[in-house]
Amino acid sequence: MASTGKNEAQRIRANEIASWYEQRDYAPLWLLNGEPAKTAEEAVFVLLRADKDGLLPAEYGADVMFPKLDGNDPTGLADFEVSLSEAVVRYGQHLRSGRVEPNAINRELVLYPEDISAHSLLKQVDETGDLGRTLRDFSPNTARYDRMRDLLQHLFVARARGGWTQIPEGPVLKPGMSDPRVPLLRQRLIESEDMEPVGHEGDVYDGSLVLALQYFQFRMGLETDGVVGPATLEQLNITVDERIRQVELNLERRRWMQADFGDPYIFVNLADQVIKVVDDEKTVHAAVVQVGKPYHRTPVFSDEMEYLDFHPYWNVPFSIATNEYLPKLRRNPYALQSQSIRVLVDGNVVDPGGLPWHSYSRSHFPVRLRQDPGPKNALGRVKFMFPNRFNIYIHDTPAQSNFERASRYFSHGCIRVEDPFALAEVILGLQGISRAEIDGIVAGGQRKIVRLETPIPVHVVYLTAWVNKDGSVHYRRDVYGRDEILAHALATGS
Repeated sequence: MASTGKNEAQRIRANEIASWYEQRDYAPLWLLNGEPAKTAEEAVFVLLRADKDGLLPAEYGADVMFPKLDGNDPTGLADFEVSLSEAVVRYGQHLRSGRVEPNAINRELVLYPEDISAHSLLKQVDETGDLGRTLRDFSPNTARYDRMRDLLQHLFVARARGGWTQIPEGPVLKPGMSDPRVPLLRQRLIESEDMEPVGHEGDVYDGSLVLALQYFQFRMGLETDGVVGPATLEQLNITVDERIRQVELNLERRRWMQADFGDPYIFVNLADQVIKVVDDEKTVHAAVVQVGKPYHRTPVFSDEMEYLDFHPYWNVPFSIATNEYLPKLRRNPYALQSQSIRVLVDGNVVDPGGLPWHSYSRSHFPVRLRQDPGPKNALGRVKFMFPNRFNIYIHDTPAQSNFERASRYFSHGCIRVEDPFALAEVILGLQGISRAEIDGIVAGGQRKIVRLETPIPVHVVYLTAWVNKDGSVHYRRDVYGRDEILAHALATGS
């Protein structure tokens, strides 16, 4: 629950439940004629299946309440009534906004999921004619969430069948090679449905097996070179239990997200390093991006894109100016001139040779560094602005070669996009500005700000597992360590 600790959330929940019962003169919700009603049985069975959403049935006491459904313990019915209401409220709130507060467990997650009060939740439960449907509707109730929920059930089945085949370590396996591990590799790819169970035999790594491995690499965000090296072998040997845990973590992340992203909207998955523009629920543009290095992690947040800045200045962030550039300026006051970076004092450009750089530090840095527009500008030729307190935005970059890498964690936190003018064409095309007009602005070489008639929602997220509309399942490495933080918080309830 937003901006409250666990104990405080429990206290608020208990008070709201007590108030709700008081307003209805303590009429029971789950009892009828002195025994558990049919709705009580429905509610307990829903709680017993909470694991279908990656939740814990034991957290709602479902195993304790189940034996009480036979009504053979009339002295405990009052406790049963209150306990079941508390459990249903907790379950509904967990489905609505997650088990933990994202910003409380990690300050890099600037998300505040919308809660539902116990009073409102119980009122909906009391008035429904379909308890199961009502409880399910407290979840995000979106196709993206439901696909992940279905994936979790699929993984439960795979675990029940014994899991996935493990591939022993050995020499790097390249197409055309023979290796006794090839039959195991084939079986592993069949198990994960990357390959049909027919069409390849023997211990030669070739043909359809190579194609299947490349598809597996694509789903894992690896180089699709068809080579079974250390990184690919590591992904092949991740167990079903580990994938179940990963999917459960990302179901929790989905519960933090608002159901309505807007229309159109921009979606950046930091773990995938990809940006998408979605209009009318269709992806109309997708491109790879570079995001923050592990020690310059890009935060998770939502905002609105307001304008595009062509041929922008780059105002050097304070951390870069003091940590990276100040040591150079102490050695040579003119060290940044070759990069077209000017020094400003009180908004005016000054001669850097006349400043006492050795007296400056992080606690005393009375200047501003600004890079002129041009081919060396760190922001390239255009930046996409959604003003936010992190000073994070999407922009062009001169560092084009890094887009060819499978892992693209290179920036100081901003989001560098490949082919920014294709992105600009899609965004500005929504308000009738053509590619020819965009090219004219770029060719003009002068700074120009183009404001959007209607701001576009931007969602910067961190998902290490998801299911696309075509049913393909994708996983990514937890480069920022956020899976680990979330797993600890869910395990400890903090």
